Amino acid sequence: MFYVYVLHSLKDGNFYVGYTNNLKKRKQDHDDGLVISTKDRRPMRLVYYEASLNQQDATHREKYLKSSWGKRCLKQRMKNYLTG
Repeated sequence: MFYVYVLHSLKDGNFYVGYTNNLKKRKQDHDDGLVISTKDRRPMRLVYYEASLNQQDATHREKYLKSSWGKRCLKQRMKNYLTG
């Protein structure tokens, strides 16, 4: 299983999109400051994820979610989370 996930930084309010084959371990890596792009933005909260059966599908979805259309899609999907 491959996962595309979205983390929300409680420090700066921004989002981070990534993919992995081990979601629990990857989240722990973010929490422990082992990921360069998020270590100064901790704490991070897992707010969204999707599962795919193959790696190509996950990487294509990650790339899409990082695009402007994908960011709009995420904002719509997480509307309740964002508005409290």
